Amino acid sequence: MAKKDKIFIFDTTLRDGEQSPGASMSLEEKIQISRVFDDLGVDIIEAGFPIASPGDFEAVSAISKVLKKSIPCGLARHLKKDIDRCYEALKHASRFRIHTFISTSPLHMKHKLNMTTEQVYDSIKEHVTYARNFTDDVEWSCEDGTRTDMDYMCKTVELAIKSGANTINIPDTVGYTVPSEFTKIIETILNKVPNIDKAILSTHCHNDLGLAVANSLAGLQAGARQIECTINGIGERAGNAALEEVVMAIRTRNDLMPYETGINTKLLSKASKLVSNATGFPVQFNKAIVGKNAFAHESGIHQDGMLKNRNTYEIMTPESVGVKQTSLVMGKHSGRHAFKDKLISLGYADLTDDIIENAFGKFKVLADKKKHVYDEDITALVDDSLVLDNKANNLVLKSLKVFAGTGEPQRAEMTLDVNGQIKSSSETGDGPVDAIFKCIKSLYPHDVNLQLYQVHAVTEGTDAQATVSVRIEENGKTTVGQAADTDTLVASANAYIAALNKMILKREKTAPMMEQQEEKMRGI
Repeated sequence: MAKKDKIFIFDTTLRDGEQSPGASMSLEEKIQISRVFDDLGVDIIEAGFPIASPGDFEAVSAISKVLKKSIPCGLARHLKKDIDRCYEALKHASRFRIHTFISTSPLHMKHKLNMTTEQVYDSIKEHVTYARNFTDDVEWSCEDGTRTDMDYMCKTVELAIKSGANTINIPDTVGYTVPSEFTKIIETILNKVPNIDKAILSTHCHNDLGLAVANSLAGLQAGARQIECTINGIGERAGNAALEEVVMAIRTRNDLMPYETGINTKLLSKASKLVSNATGFPVQFNKAIVGKNAFAHESGIHQDGMLKNRNTYEIMTPESVGVKQTSLVMGKHSGRHAFKDKLISLGYADLTDDIIENAFGKFKVLADKKKHVYDEDITALVDDSLVLDNKANNLVLKSLKVFAGTGEPQRAEMTLDVNGQIKSSSETGDGPVDAIFKCIKSLYPHDVNLQLYQVHAVTEGTDAQATVSVRIEENGKTTVGQAADTDTLVASANAYIAALNKMILKREKTAPMMEQQEEKMRGI
């Protein structure tokens, strides 16, 4: 790969990412993450800030020993003790990088460093040269670079390269710049720094204005060849440029950015989950590339397009980032095409149009009631529709009201269609379900034994559908009725009625057989 086509990915999840408030990671977690990053193909892993704490030193040291392909890197201020500490932590690696930095903006030099431009200039020469004594891989950063005077920046960059830095990083430390401005900064450095050809230019963009990835890509197109980023975009304040977004933008829009990274994109989802679990920072559902909804479609229009050609609404495949498959999320915006496709995938390939239409209508009602409609919900709806599709149904629930609580007997008011006649009843019982079953018995007198009444939630959550199973027995014959609804009591009524309808059907089928047997008996 030609050098100009290669984009180096510098990951700072373990350093800048861990500086997110509350994102501290244990040594074991850092080692596990670094191994995944090594497999992922990250070129440089900034493992920590060794002078910051004994724990940071230990982590950088341990990571430097386990990496096989990635280059370990440690951060150091312009202090010799920082650089010494970096070397001590990294010296176990066959190759390593020391990353040293100092502020160059007027605001930082005056209020943070209390140093003049000359003092900063002298410090660059002293400390970059000192770092170069330990390794031939030295990176220098001008902190708050995007608020630095351009002439002064060019002067400091030239000096850092002369002093031994072979990577020059331009940080947008406070997420202040915009793509057009950042493009101009990179182009100015490339045009005005005479020895810039001896170093790789890098970007380090923060996301305070939501522009970290856009600014990083703008810098790339202007001539930068290293991008500093983090998994899931974690980092100080609003975070850093997200590694997964940068990498997939380059891959997806290779027509505009004809470059390559060494990243195995199929491990992006795995890396995202690992970092999320270690930091305790959940990934927002609509996060690009690795969010739960990144490859999920609920809109009926979108689902229809996806079923016809996935390119209609997906610019990359879920498999390319380690996600198993596209998810057609069934919800209130889903259409018939997606619903029918879902039924086929669930094994209902031979349903009649009437049953599909009945189940789809119930699905729409259910989707308005609950946020997530799961496969189990749809299965329950279809099974319910198959029962109701039986033309021999003698009993149909028209309405149900239940009054329950403490202090008074539970009462049910019910209206049934009994063989085409509308009948109503009100009964009290030992609990709401008992009252419901008494209503059914008063509206359609029968004598059966209730052998089983069972309720279970189809899915999780307080808005889950309840599936109720009822088994009844009459003269040695048993039938089972099932029904599902977000209202357990409605499901109970429909399950009992379904079992009764089946029992009535059995009676009707049995009667002719008994008559035939009686005729035979008389014939004998």
